[in-house]
Amino acid sequence: MKVTLISIPVRDQEKASKFYTEKLGFIIKKDAPLEGGNRWLTVVSPEWQDGPELLLEPAPNHFEPSKVYQDALMEAGIPYTQFDVANVDSEYERLLKLDVEFSVKPTAMGTVKFAVFNDTCGNNIQIIQHL
Repeated sequence: MKVTLISIPVRDQEKASKFYTEKLGFIIKKDAPLEGGNRWLTVVSPEWQDGPELLLEPAPNHFEPSKVYQDALMEAGIPYTQFDVANVDSEYERLLKLDVEFSVKPTAMGTVKFAVFNDTCGNNIQIIQHL
């Protein structure tokens, strides 16, 4: 068994597509139209194009419990998911220049350094570097 797809709830797939590709640097793997104006929209890391796909899932628009959960995580400042990076400080600086808003600046804790940003689609995302 292996992980091939992970979904993240987004409020606006087009906005999410732009943020995840233009700012975070992911590349679109699949983009197929679905009913109701939705899309099967996945992105992958350019460093691991055959790795797990991240589905930009419009669930909060169609499933109230998803919206409630997403809002609760955001309000509590809890990241929805985490991405590994080689260097948190340099990624933080790169993303700041692209106007990405961080709620937690790079912080060392034990054997990791992390930072948390807002993906503009309803989620806090944590980036982490293993020290």
